[in-house]
Amino acid sequence: MNEYSENSPVVLLVEDEPLVRMAAADDLQDAGFHVLEAANADVALAVLESCSEDVQVLFTDIDMPGSMNGLDLAESVHRRWPHISLLVSSAYHKPSPEQIPDDGRFLPKPYRSEDVVHHLRALVEEPLK
Repeated sequence: MNEYSENSPVVLLVEDEPLVRMAAADDLQDAGFHVLEAANADVALAVLESCSEDVQVLFTDIDMPGSMNGLDLAESVHRRWPHISLLVSSAYHKPSPEQIPDDGRFLPKPYRSEDVVHHLRALVEEPLK
């Protein structure tokens, strides 16, 4: 599944609010990222089953419907695909650093697109421990 430029970092964006997801995806694409989208954790896991080797960063909301929330998804992704960096966001929760696996980052909502791009670029450039 390598139909995008090797120079474009791949982000899996998980957000259940369609307008928020569309706006974030547009902003990230404008910043040079290749964006895969999922409306919830179940869809995100299905996407990763087919192309996990391409995804560099998971950017997920915490609050969403389905079998797990964003923190559970981050934990599952970290266990199964440790090469994927994590950026977690929420308007209602502020998880402690210990709640986000693998030195993942937290970004409170509402966020500015510049802040998302800054965090994602840093995660792509940082080697995972």
